Amino acid sequence: MTLSILIWLPLAVALLVSLAPRELVGRASFVGSLITLGVAISFMARFSTGAAGLQFVTDSVWISSLGIHYKLGLDGLNVALVLLTTVIFSSALLWASTREWERPRTFFFWFGLAESAVLGAFCAQDLALFVAFFDLMLIPFYFLTGGWGTGDRVRATTKLVIYTLVGSFLMLVAAIATGALASSEHGTPLTFAISSLRALPLSHTSQDWIFLCFAAAFLVKMPLVPFHGWLPDGYKAMPIPAVAVFSAVLSKVAAYGFLRIVLPLFPYASAHFQVLMLLIALVSILWGTVVAFTTPDARLVVAYSSVAQLGFITLGIFSLQPQGAQGALLQMLNHALVTAPLFFLVAALAARAGGSEKLAAMGGLAFRAPVLASLFLIVTLATLAMPGSSNFAGEFLILLGVFQSKLAIAVVATLGVVGSAVYALRLYIGTMHNRLREGAVSREIGLAEALPIVPIVLLILVLAFYPQFGLRRSERTVSGSVAAAHTYVASRAAGAP
Repeated sequence: MTLSILIWLPLAVALLVSLAPRELVGRASFVGSLITLGVAISFMARFSTGAAGLQFVTDSVWISSLGIHYKLGLDGLNVALVLLTTVIFSSALLWASTREWERPRTFFFWFGLAESAVLGAFCAQDLALFVAFFDLMLIPFYFLTGGWGTGDRVRATTKLVIYTLVGSFLMLVAAIATGALASSEHGTPLTFAISSLRALPLSHTSQDWIFLCFAAAFLVKMPLVPFHGWLPDGYKAMPIPAVAVFSAVLSKVAAYGFLRIVLPLFPYASAHFQVLMLLIALVSILWGTVVAFTTPDARLVVAYSSVAQLGFITLGIFSLQPQGAQGALLQMLNHALVTAPLFFLVAALAARAGGSEKLAAMGGLAFRAPVLASLFLIVTLATLAMPGSSNFAGEFLILLGVFQSKLAIAVVATLGVVGSAVYALRLYIGTMHNRLREGAVSREIGLAEALPIVPIVLLILVLAFYPQFGLRRSERTVSGSVAAAHTYVASRAAGAP
């Protein structure tokens, strides 16, 4: 079985489902996502932890005149993220399949295309192929937001298009320059294979400006401050299953891009701009935390908490320490498993508060809903990185890496750990406890609401007991990803020119 089957299966299912009767489209799409999940599990089961390099490689010449390959593969950096993607999409499609949608065939088609594109971006081992999948995965969310969004969806879609198109253009320019300059500087045939480019280091000047282009593209997608201008409108307008997937998975493709592409190909620039990236991450942590515990909107609490958490992930990556990068990769899994059920829970709470997502309308909803309150509590404790949770292990490794790299930044970043407890508990207490608000109804979580949430909560508990599931598979690959940049930092600290 090749990775191409895993990547293109969701799109094939979406095309077949478009021929099904209208009332069966949602359920058929969900069943198709379970098949994709099963394929991903089979790759995880066959993945060899002790083996070095890529596994399950597919490598065919795509455009020979440009040196572009259709190259796919799995290693410690992406194998868990691929499985995570199929889990989150299955949960989102299960949630969507129990609701009524206008033009359901088109709605579920965009989800199928989005899953194929995200899986392709994670599996791509050619720079041009990665850029193609990275841009492709944005298209479905333009249409999902514009066609099925709420509120001022036109404004939201416009801002999303402008921000992401600028970032995508910069990344395209940087990718072309990387292949062209590597070829000209080393006198080799043009290639965009990432493994080949690692053996063809660019000059320091070239690395600097190419790094900035890639960083801008990835920071817009995550997003981090000051590249987050599209986030409030975009997250408010997206339908719940779309925003759950976007926040849980698409933002991780950008963080993964730093580990897969930026650090290995541009190690000098990664070390040169380390402090800049750490400061961007630190500002994002503090700003996202402050806004998350002041905004009156439950959905935006989750959105801004994601900015803070992605700041922590970036902090770990640009600690340029193996421990920090390991923690960042683990935190990518943890954050995805937390943020997706949080958006589903926000939808469930809004349904009990007369459709309002304002915290002021949601008090006392736990009165007759112990199961709902318990599920929400588990997710909340994971969000604030309660000791014993996998989130705690991830943040511990990140801060350990940053303390070894930049002590002052690490000390300030610990304020974000305290702040996460404030906004997480504020969200939980403000919705579950206090008096029942006027117009709100306290009732137990229904089957359709619980089914997409319970499996993810179980995964949160599993990772709490066994965070080594991700760490053991990624340790060798992550260390290799940061090795060159770490060497530059160490030599600079030693006073070498």
